[in-house]
Amino acid sequence: MSDAIKRLKAEDRNDSYNSFSAAINSREQLTPKTNAQSYAIELNELKRKEAGDYDPYDHSDIEHPTTNFETLIHLLKSSFGTGILAMPLAFYHSGYILGIIGTSVIGLLCTYCMHMLVRTEYELCKRKKVPSLTYPGTAEAALAEGPPFLAKLAPYSGTISNTFLLLYQLGICCVYTVFVAENIKNVLDQYMANPVDERIIMVIILLPLVFINYIKNLKFLAPLTIVANVLTFVSFAIIFYFIFSKKVTLEDREPIGDYRDFPLYFGTVLFALEAIGMIMPLKNEMKSPQNFGSCCGVLNIGMLAVVVLYMMTGLFGYLAYGKHVLGSISYTIDPENIAAQVCKLMLAVAIFTTHALSMYVAIDIVWTQNLLRRFEKSYYVNIWEYAIRTCLVVLTFGLAVAIPYIDLFISLVGALCISCSGIAFPAIMDSCVQWQSHRGVKMVLIHAKNVAIALFALLGLVVGTATSLEKIIEKFGPIESNSLNSTST
Repeated sequence: MSDAIKRLKAEDRNDSYNSFSAAINSREQLTPKTNAQSYAIELNELKRKEAGDYDPYDHSDIEHPTTNFETLIHLLKSSFGTGILAMPLAFYHSGYILGIIGTSVIGLLCTYCMHMLVRTEYELCKRKKVPSLTYPGTAEAALAEGPPFLAKLAPYSGTISNTFLLLYQLGICCVYTVFVAENIKNVLDQYMANPVDERIIMVIILLPLVFINYIKNLKFLAPLTIVANVLTFVSFAIIFYFIFSKKVTLEDREPIGDYRDFPLYFGTVLFALEAIGMIMPLKNEMKSPQNFGSCCGVLNIGMLAVVVLYMMTGLFGYLAYGKHVLGSISYTIDPENIAAQVCKLMLAVAIFTTHALSMYVAIDIVWTQNLLRRFEKSYYVNIWEYAIRTCLVVLTFGLAVAIPYIDLFISLVGALCISCSGIAFPAIMDSCVQWQSHRGVKMVLIHAKNVAIALFALLGLVVGTATSLEKIIEKFGPIESNSLNSTST
């Protein structure tokens, strides 16, 4: 017995020596470190690679990867648009106290759901041994590993998630069309004898919108994007000047708004805060994607800045203008002031150029992912592509003309699309990926948490969509009654 024990100890010493020798022989693969802790961390990573563990972050092959700071800037840029300009009206619906609390809670929920999506995608990439997955690819792979009743839906999950993403992007384009036309109208009304119909302006800008969406390569949109970013920055500075130049008071300002209008607040804040369509592309283009979802990583820093800025804009915009606040704060600032008029025109130009970026995602889903394979051998493939691009622009134009109310459009898109793609779907995917990983109390807690999140999203979808549609129908009520009165006389 003693001989056997001695032999085992000798073998253990040999294994330890061999492991140490392998590490020493591999030292040329390690970057020289100034301290032992950093050296040990990289040594452990090298051992993990030699053991055969697949880490997707080690296999990403990006031609021009982005740094942490560049990714943070992209995240902030994608979050600043028409949504932040609608926050004062959102606070009018909720009240300033409930608005502060609600925006904080919804911001935390959105950030948590983004983390769940990033974590789910990473785990699936490890299991599938692929560097990265798209949002639809993550949905399909996740459901395939879930319970049987969800696994049956896996082949359709990619289409379902793409559908909501498509509706979201088309909804954004509708909002942009209304926004551009309304800002131009607000300026023209100061110089025309009679108010200008915003629908006429939409017709005028339709052809330029079609042409700008004929640009196939995002590289050629880069100069326009730079110009749009500068114009947006200057416009926001002017808007904040007008907000803080007014007397900020709590007089006649409601701390808690009408509960019947809270769904409008919910949809608007979701539309404004969520950037679920940008999360996967931004992370997958990073030089160090592991820093995206870390404790002090890009996502947490970016979302903290977004939530605070959105909350400040909503709060002070509402306190400054009260019940007179309109669908966009740009509509509300002094219409006769030259600086305000310049601000509105700059925003119109900036959002006009941004329209092509949002439509790019919709075109990619409809044309590149679905229709291209049917026409790629056709002699008229380019004509078909331009026809699809034209149809999508005309579709969003038609919806904008039919419902030219930016506040209701924003609330509708947020409640209908973001409730699912930004909140419910990440929770469902998280449960599916962890379906076989845990047992007992931990499993119950994980699935209970995700079910609660999904049910909350479903409630927001149903109530928010119904309320937005109800308000849209009410908008057309007076028009119909007026037309009936005119025909009767």
